[in-house]
Amino acid sequence: MNKIVGIIGCGWLGLPLAKELLNSGYRVKGTTTSNAKMDTLKREGIEGFHINLNEDGITGQIQNFLEGLHILIVNVPPGLRGDNPENYVSKMKSLLKEIQKASVKHIVFVSSTSVYGNVEGEITEAVAPRPISESGKQLLRSEKLFSEVKTLNTAIIRFGGLIGEDRHPIHHLAGKSGLKNGEELVNLIHRKDCIHIIKTILEKNYWNSIFNGVYPLHPSKKEYYTNEAIKRGLLKPIFEKSAEKIVKRCVVCKNFLNNNNFLYTSIIS
Repeated sequence: MNKIVGIIGCGWLGLPLAKELLNSGYRVKGTTTSNAKMDTLKREGIEGFHINLNEDGITGQIQNFLEGLHILIVNVPPGLRGDNPENYVSKMKSLLKEIQKASVKHIVFVSSTSVYGNVEGEITEAVAPRPISESGKQLLRSEKLFSEVKTLNTAIIRFGGLIGEDRHPIHHLAGKSGLKNGEELVNLIHRKDCIHIIKTILEKNYWNSIFNGVYPLHPSKKEYYTNEAIKRGLLKPIFEKSAEKIVKRCVVCKNFLNNNNFLYTSIIS
């Protein structure tokens, strides 16, 4: 295998993804916004590039990074928290302009299930998104930027809440009281499954499609986070009882389930 894959954003998900692709025979280029991390990429065998995506353009050798790529994975979450939220769509427009100057024709765009907003019931890839958060709105607009370019083959992955060995929301929720929406269903996915989904898209050429990336079981928040606290010896979170009717909803990944290509890492064991 001689395909060259570029990953914009070699962070919590992007770095282990890059290492897995290297082990599978791909040549991998990766970007970081940190000079200190350039040495890490080099040690792992990743061709590193110090690149910053900004609202008014891109700093760094973006064309050198894009040169020769067969596939580009865009793994940059919106920075919309804090006092100075960014214009994520403008950053993606700048990136798309550079992509169209290069020869890369296959894009994996990492998005989020937040694009569905408060859509009720079972949510498949066929359900029309109705984002309510600023992050969801800008992600949906960015998805369309890439998918509407006819010269690109774009796969969009809408991941649920990301968890891993070193990252789990129970550490933030443990011992807290007065938590709301305990009857809502969780839509989570383990980092290992995220990597497996991306690899499968590359290997099976699942282009020009949308994939919901979530674990197939959906316990309630109260049940799930209570059990997770008990497993770790943490104080249980306390959820308020809701006087309102709770509409349970879950996101399901029909596209991968139908193709029998999903190898799940349990979020519940």
